[in-house]
Amino acid sequence: MVSLSPFSRLAWSNLAAQSAEQVALAAAPLVAVLALGAGVGGTGLLQMLQTLPFLLLSLPLGLLADRGSRRRLMVGAEALRVLSLAAMLALFALGELSLPLLALLGFAGAAGTVAYGVAAPSLIPALVARDMLAKANARIELARTIAFAGGPALAGALVGWTGGAPAFALAAALSAVAVALLAGLREPQRPPLPTRHPLHDLREGARFTFRHPLLLPVFLTQLVFNTAFFVLQAVYVPYAVASLGLAAAAVGATLACYGAGMVAGALAAPRIVERLPFGIVIAIGPAAGVIAAAVMLLTIWLPSPLLAGASFFLIGAGPILWVISTVTLRQSVVPAGMLGRVSAIFATATGARPIGAAIGALAGGTFGAETALWVAAAGFLLQAAIILASPVLPLTRQPEPVEA
Repeated sequence: MVSLSPFSRLAWSNLAAQSAEQVALAAAPLVAVLALGAGVGGTGLLQMLQTLPFLLLSLPLGLLADRGSRRRLMVGAEALRVLSLAAMLALFALGELSLPLLALLGFAGAAGTVAYGVAAPSLIPALVARDMLAKANARIELARTIAFAGGPALAGALVGWTGGAPAFALAAALSAVAVALLAGLREPQRPPLPTRHPLHDLREGARFTFRHPLLLPVFLTQLVFNTAFFVLQAVYVPYAVASLGLAAAAVGATLACYGAGMVAGALAAPRIVERLPFGIVIAIGPAAGVIAAAVMLLTIWLPSPLLAGASFFLIGAGPILWVISTVTLRQSVVPAGMLGRVSAIFATATGARPIGAAIGALAGGTFGAETALWVAAAGFLLQAAIILASPVLPLTRQPEPVEA
């Protein structure tokens, strides 16, 4: 039997968990539209509820990540995803699955993703040397990008050919693999933190984040990016079916271009990081988002799956550099005992996804999907302006790690 290092277990479990998430996230709106008859408003509300845990659970899970076992936290949350996916599968097979139940179970399953988002960044510095942080983050993101590349296309094909049950079954199996890998991870011991009220810990992490000249603009950019992206995500599936004339498999293929872009960006990241100033690397992602939004708007006048796929490719390729570089920035400037809380605060920026999905559902359901695309484009423009005007842009290299 092959023995895996703790970091390798984390990376492989991340691949399995992210694959489960992407298959389930892509299958859910397709099942909602094709099997349950949902429209733009329904799929928008589905996206909102599936991403609401990022807003509600990030801070509590961040506190647990700083004060307890990060491995146990991720195992428990991922096991909850297994149960939620198994319930989706059973309900679908019995013909009892409804849009509210699909959204509720998606909410429960997203807890695994939130736990990974707040626990893994604080665990990585304990598993690898500090001078290897950027490479370790790139490997984590490369594993994640593979899931983004294959998950939506596979889910689209499964739903189009055989219905939703096989997609939910595959997602549950992948999530179970992640649980098994995490269960065998040896986590280094940490000195216990002094007993304090949870609100004290939250205030401490918030003060550090929002008073830091580099972390604050990164947080705001991430907040607006996630809002804009999920305005787009909320309406894209019904827009692609109704306006672009795409079948389920073709919709999955265009969504998979997002993952393909992430793979391309992750593979190119080491060379880009070596050749460009650190601040420029961070800014590439927001700039790519603006270009991607413009390409998606072109599909209003030129309905083409190629343009839609190109837009998702750009949204994946640029922001993956953002993730790798900003996580490395965070791990460098944040004290180790505070990484869970600060990562949780950044995860609340991801919690803007349900807000974006709600905006997309409202704009798309009231004024049409095309209006929602314009709203998304305005958001992408704003997030680029925030980071380009910040002190992050002039950074020439990664900041030196802090010791305490």
